[in-house]
Amino acid sequence: MEEILEQVRRFAERAHGEQTRKYSPERYIFHLVRVTEMCREYNHKLPVLAAALLHDVLEDTPVKKEEIRVFLNGVMEKNEVDYTLKLVMELTDIFVKKDYPKWNRRLRKAREAERIEKTSADAQTIKYADIIDNCREITEKDPEFAAVFLRECKNLLAKITKGNRALYNKAVKTVNDCLWVLLR
Repeated sequence: MEEILEQVRRFAERAHGEQTRKYSPERYIFHLVRVTEMCREYNHKLPVLAAALLHDVLEDTPVKKEEIRVFLNGVMEKNEVDYTLKLVMELTDIFVKKDYPKWNRRLRKAREAERIEKTSADAQTIKYADIIDNCREITEKDPEFAAVFLRECKNLLAKITKGNRALYNKAVKTVNDCLWVLLR
């Protein structure tokens, strides 16, 4: 499994290329690895960990779903490929500004929350780890935007409760702790 995950990590790293995090010069792959390692503490299924590594590829790179499928078919069993892609699709934002230019952020995020509420427990578990990793950085680097982002996360977490309960509780605590930091 570790060899497969290393191949998936390298694919995600190539897909994201030289992308860096918004608030630091850190290469984007480090966020994906942190999310994956956080998920690994609660779930050891290969498709879940692979999807954690790939969760931003469709949203943030030019790579298409079929390119991911072709790659995964070379390293995983078909049922694992199908489930990994299902999770990646569940984690890919649909209500993005590019496709909904007349909608404001609040409406796009509300619709996205309604969509994610219907996703699988495994996708929601990955989303918890993604929220945790993003909250800390945004709170530290951009407190003004963090106030908006953390409220969105709090609203989202109220809707997505099917994932791993321990990681869910950690996500809720992280959001609340970050909100508390902003209030000081």
